[in-house]
Amino acid sequence: MTDNVRFTRRSVLKLGVGAGVALSLNRLPAFAAEPSFVVPPQVGGLIQRAIPSSGERLPIVGMGTARNYENPIPEQVPPLRDVIRQFPEMGGRVLDTAPSYGRAEVVVGDLMKELGNREKYFIATKVSLGGRGGGGGGGGGGGGGPETATASLDRSLSRFGTDHIDLMQVWNLSQPDVLLPMLDEWKAAKKIRYTGVTTSSDQQYGQLEALMLARKFDFIQLDFAIDNRNVQDRLLPLAAERGIAVLVNLPFGRGRPFQKVQGKPLPGWATEIDCTDWSQVFLKYVVSHPAVTCAIPGTEKVDYLQLNLGAARGRLPDAALRKRIETDFDAI
Repeated sequence: MTDNVRFTRRSVLKLGVGAGVALSLNRLPAFAAEPSFVVPPQVGGLIQRAIPSSGERLPIVGMGTARNYENPIPEQVPPLRDVIRQFPEMGGRVLDTAPSYGRAEVVVGDLMKELGNREKYFIATKVSLGGRGGGGGGGGGGGGGPETATASLDRSLSRFGTDHIDLMQVWNLSQPDVLLPMLDEWKAAKKIRYTGVTTSSDQQYGQLEALMLARKFDFIQLDFAIDNRNVQDRLLPLAAERGIAVLVNLPFGRGRPFQKVQGKPLPGWATEIDCTDWSQVFLKYVVSHPAVTCAIPGTEKVDYLQLNLGAARGRLPDAALRKRIETDFDAI
């Protein structure tokens, strides 16, 4: 449930901030001369938001591990190691993974053990009652029982070499009536610190809304991007109303926003919200929504890590500029 943008993102990175100073009206819509922005407090260099159920604060940009961490060949491991080492050194904390992401838990866990930095991370992973998921990971939709979920938790703990998982999430709303009570038990036993549920599908939004109204848990994880804004209508306001933290997967919309802006300069106001790259514009749009706790873009290179965490610094667009970003992006 995280982004992995390759060619399109790499192409857009070449533009740089210099291309964005002078806008051509026949390439992008006109923007107001004076943008609106807010300057949030920053702790350790990164903007942070509180988890509503506890008050614990997290940086507003984390990282995801789908695809590139699933089954890397040997020569792909050193760049991943660099990311896992430098992420907390640069102030990052939230890392999202899942047993259903191939060998991602194993790859990340082994690197953390090698580097000795597990305790610097806020680890979010997932559980279901299914049988798919990289060697018994519990990533499928159903078919197992409570013992399947317990075995999945035990494997996750072992893979990370830890006695607790920071956030355990019901994967893709897989039998939450069975799993959420189990997560509550694990939380009481201090095997996990927070509970949550995930989705990345509009088709599950109704089910998620009903679950948010009926049950108490700490987090939801859902998909939200500049080109995928449906969660703003009901789910994000409901999360704020119910005191539920929000992780955002797919904040780059599976690469579609990069494809749309490829060859386009950054708008002039991008520097006014401290963006040097389109990826930071897209991330700042997502994390500036007041209900969003943390976005988790896929991050497999240090260059991407630096850009992504840059979106957790400086100024963020306010509500008026967010609306203008939507309007002008749609018009491209």
